[in-house]
Amino acid sequence: MSVTGTQATLRPELDRAVGELKVGAERWARTPVAERAALFRRVHASVAAVADEWAAAALRAKRVAPTAPYAGEEWMTGPYGALEGAAAYARSYEALAAGRSPVDGLRLGAAPGNRVAVQVLPRTLQERLLFHGFRAEVWMPPGVTAQQVRHDAGLGAGAVGEYGGVGLVLGAGNISSIAPLDAFYELVAHNRASLVKLNPTFAGLADVYRAALAPLVEADVVRIVTGDAEAGAYLTGHRGIDTVHITGAAATHDAIVWGTGEEAARRRAANNPRLAVPITSELGGVAPMIVVPGRWSAADLRYQAEHLVSMRLHNSGHNCVAGQVIVLSADWAQKDDFLAELRAALARMPARDPWYPGTDRKVARARDAHPRAEHLAGRLLTRVEPGDPACTDEYFAPVLAWTELPGHGAEFLRGAVRFANDSLAGTLGANLVVRPQDRAAMGPAFDGAVADLRYGTVAINAWTGVAFLLPGATWGAYPGHTLADVGSGIGVVHNGHLLSRPERTVLTGPFRPFPRSVLHGELSAFPKPPWFSGSRSATATGEALTRYAAEPTWRRLLPVLLAAFRA
Repeated sequence: MSVTGTQATLRPELDRAVGELKVGAERWARTPVAERAALFRRVHASVAAVADEWAAAALRAKRVAPTAPYAGEEWMTGPYGALEGAAAYARSYEALAAGRSPVDGLRLGAAPGNRVAVQVLPRTLQERLLFHGFRAEVWMPPGVTAQQVRHDAGLGAGAVGEYGGVGLVLGAGNISSIAPLDAFYELVAHNRASLVKLNPTFAGLADVYRAALAPLVEADVVRIVTGDAEAGAYLTGHRGIDTVHITGAAATHDAIVWGTGEEAARRRAANNPRLAVPITSELGGVAPMIVVPGRWSAADLRYQAEHLVSMRLHNSGHNCVAGQVIVLSADWAQKDDFLAELRAALARMPARDPWYPGTDRKVARARDAHPRAEHLAGRLLTRVEPGDPACTDEYFAPVLAWTELPGHGAEFLRGAVRFANDSLAGTLGANLVVRPQDRAAMGPAFDGAVADLRYGTVAINAWTGVAFLLPGATWGAYPGHTLADVGSGIGVVHNGHLLSRPERTVLTGPFRPFPRSVLHGELSAFPKPPWFSGSRSATATGEALTRYAAEPTWRRLLPVLLAAFRA
């Protein structure tokens, strides 16, 4: 059954979908683990079968030409992400069916503050080649032992007989793999069927999603629906819905939980939410990009300026984890040189039009708040101080800010961490750029500063957005938010190894691309990343990467590497 529409006249169809999902969830609770694994293998195959149509539909939704230099983004953040997620969950199910833990075979090491670090990348020899020089770890909360990590991994995936009910997944309208991945996690981690309501921006992908997720639709554990805000409001109050998961804005979350206007004020004061069921969320924020000062070459300055600009311009700035505020050292001798490269990168990156609804208003708001902002090829660059609107307002647009703090080395880094924790809204992702020699010179002080960053994902010489596509990584805000102060959200998704109560993901990449990386002593053969706005082969790489994820063989890996090295 498909449900499509925009008015309350669809309520009988929505009621029917909820009822079918209830039956499906009850059946799923009785499904053996090995059959669950086989189902996700079929999901992987069905996603692969419509990968081309998926990428094409996402391009149409964003009004991007297939020949655009950044069209590869829709391959990587669409079918590729879903393929990787489906495969990861199938592997975890297979491990549980065989009596093993989903973390068996992973390296469990130590992280600062009496934490266990679970290395989730690289996992195989092919991943070592594909992500050469990258490492990703999931850090567990202080005091959790390695034995507990192994014992508790699996969540609801192996709990046959556990009924998780029916959840409402309110899908985001900016990245096309978000809603399917959220539905996957609801089913795998919580044994919960999902009614996925698409954001109107992705209504045109409904048929592609139904085809991609056909095994789950046929099993009555997923339904894909479209609709307006009225349909969403009806579903959040539906008696058959047991939980809600939303990816979007904090204001939307709060309207669902508390209402709006005077009603919201009254309910907050009485601690009386209008939403009667639990809600989890991923809500974005203002992401920092901390630049640790050092003696950089001209090539380093240019490369890292493009790196930071790409964090902002990917998807035309319409990302919940797009870097927004660059933190520089006021005492860095090369600060002005770096800012000059930053301006040049903003000006030379390929032209692209903002497509997300409401962007014009957000850019106008940023322009009004920063009348001295520089305008570079339609992008805004502005200097800010703590308390500036750019520190608390997620612009979701091609608006980039920078600020400066005193100090060098560990002193600067400590100040930058305090600024990020205390002055920027949200806790979803923080980016940190540091020359390897400068990191080594700081020793344990550097690791301690990373541990002090209160963010759900921390990327060192990489972009946190990459962790979104790593199926073994976790994705979500730093733990501790509440309904009353939701910040960047509550709970995590993805988490392909089904770790219990993870704290954060830490992703580390090379400071320089190949071949300069090797010439400067870094053990990395990774070229300019395909997610860079200036990549010349992003589309070819994204398509080849998707075909490799559909069939991860050495034969399929070679075209990925060949395309990537043409970037």
